[in-house]
Amino acid sequence: MAEEMWCTIESDPGVFTELMAGMGCQGVQMEEIYSLDEATMEELKPIYGLIFLFKWQNKKNGQPTPEVDDNPNVFFANQVINNACATQAILQILLNRDDIEIGEELRNFKEFTADFPSDMKGLAISNSELVRTVHNSFARSDPFVNEIVDPNAGKDQDVYHFIAYTPIHGALYELDGLSRGPVNLGACDDNNWTNQANEAIQRRMQGYGDSELHFSLMALTKDKVESYQEQIEELDGLLLSLGEDAVNERNQLNNQRSSLQHKLHMEQEKRARWHRENVLRKHNFIPMIYNLLKKLAEKDQLVPLVTKAKEKKQ
Repeated sequence: MAEEMWCTIESDPGVFTELMAGMGCQGVQMEEIYSLDEATMEELKPIYGLIFLFKWQNKKNGQPTPEVDDNPNVFFANQVINNACATQAILQILLNRDDIEIGEELRNFKEFTADFPSDMKGLAISNSELVRTVHNSFARSDPFVNEIVDPNAGKDQDVYHFIAYTPIHGALYELDGLSRGPVNLGACDDNNWTNQANEAIQRRMQGYGDSELHFSLMALTKDKVESYQEQIEELDGLLLSLGEDAVNERNQLNNQRSSLQHKLHMEQEKRARWHRENVLRKHNFIPMIYNLLKKLAEKDQLVPLVTKAKEKKQ
């Protein structure tokens, strides 16, 4: 079955950023956010879309079923396979934006599936060699972890789901692969759509008990490294154009440049950390651990270490 070919992937901005790059996207990144207040949004602009993670429930918590909008200009795909909702939510944003460089393969995919119904778009995603390969590159190398989520599993098993929010042609859309189609949340513009998305997300969260904390929100934004580099180049051009007597202006621009240079350095360090974490996620440590335990046992050091650990725990 198709769903057996898709692994679960971790909800992490570093994972999602590398996943988008692997599919050919340029100039974008994912950033985890904890608030949709104006200050946060201003710092992150431009924001292309939001990805919301929540614990899926097979009930609507008393909420009415939203009406779908069969707008032919909206790319919407039904989720037809398990474990693909994270990648599918990302694609629902990428393939609805004209201001993101998505790469040749995704452009061809979008054109090829343009006239497909939503269920066929979902099947096309499941059969995309590019998307499936990049998605599965984040499979955990752990033989003791079952990567497949059984939709018929017991009620105590938690299942998490990703949905997307993005403005399309002057309207905010909620894109949930498990819905019949895209949901139009009303007219919006680039300045207020995140406020409307916040209201929709809050409504979803209110359907859960106060003790439920398993939510996550990420923003798809412009690549910060590129953004800071562009701003530094712009300041360098302004500095070169100043006359020798413009001391105050030069000092102000130099201070701005120093601040941007610091932000750039911090972002580059974060990217390096993300890459290292992704490498560790994919690495299988079981052979190393097995051989380490084997050598300790051969030297009669394993049992004393286990005994000491038990005593420490007590």
